[in-house]
Amino acid sequence: MNLKEREAKVIELAVAFCNEHLDEECAELCTKLIKKLGRERSCPLQSGKVEMWAAGAVYTICSINLLFSKKYRVKVSTTDISDYFGASASTISQKMREMKDLLKIDPVLDTEFKLKEVLQRNPPARLSLFASLFSLIKRRK
Repeated sequence: MNLKEREAKVIELAVAFCNEHLDEECAELCTKLIKKLGRERSCPLQSGKVEMWAAGAVYTICSINLLFSKKYRVKVSTTDISDYFGASASTISQKMREMKDLLKIDPVLDTEFKLKEVLQRNPPARLSLFASLFSLIKRRK
């Protein structure tokens, strides 16, 4: 299986989980995350089980968005992800760390992979978004 086929399979698996346990917005964020990983020079998707990468992507999006807490309308447990993908929690956590490190994702300030609902409740993330918008406006001048 070549890289594009592996990427497509990882996306398919992550989206299937999101459709069953989360929602469409989570599926879109997982897809965005996986595609961004696929564009990396040293793409980690080239090796390992596609199920583990899908689980890692779902876990990453859930972690960034605090979906393991009961505060939000969508929620999931680590066990749900582990059971669905047949992976241990430590393997999934390892994939998440690898993704966050490679893509330099800050779980608090990063807005690229946040749910709209989380952005509305999370002032630091909103400040980061405003800072990004300000720097874009400033560059255009």
